[in-house]
Amino acid sequence: MSLDGTYDPDNIFAKILRGEAPCARVFEDDHVLSFMDVFPQAKGHTLVIPKHSTARNLLEEDPQILSPLILGVQRVARAVRAALEPDGIVITQFNGATAGQTVFHPHVHILPRWDGVAVGRHASGGMADLNELKDLAEKIAAKIA
Repeated sequence: MSLDGTYDPDNIFAKILRGEAPCARVFEDDHVLSFMDVFPQAKGHTLVIPKHSTARNLLEEDPQILSPLILGVQRVARAVRAALEPDGIVITQFNGATAGQTVFHPHVHILPRWDGVAVGRHASGGMADLNELKDLAEKIAAKIA
């Protein structure tokens, strides 16, 4: 998909927001929802999405949605750091299929990184076990400030 188009209200993140699809929830407030990526690139790969968006990517997003989104990303990334003690954290965001975007609802990836541990390719690995993701989500959620 290109950078332009129409928002699909049936994308998987919209379904998660409506409670129509499961997720391993990490954090939620009035503005954002954070949950574990079901196709993780690394242990603890977490996503943060805006709850009130009809944009397909960050470039289309309203600035009033972006501000609480980035604050939510920071809050969750700090919790990932406290819970998992990685050597570093990658915070990334894709816009358009060519850039690697696979779900066309704005979202930010938080990937903990450890020295000497390779990271997987985005959306290329197998689906993770939901129970393992829920355990990680609980561990991270316990560190939310």
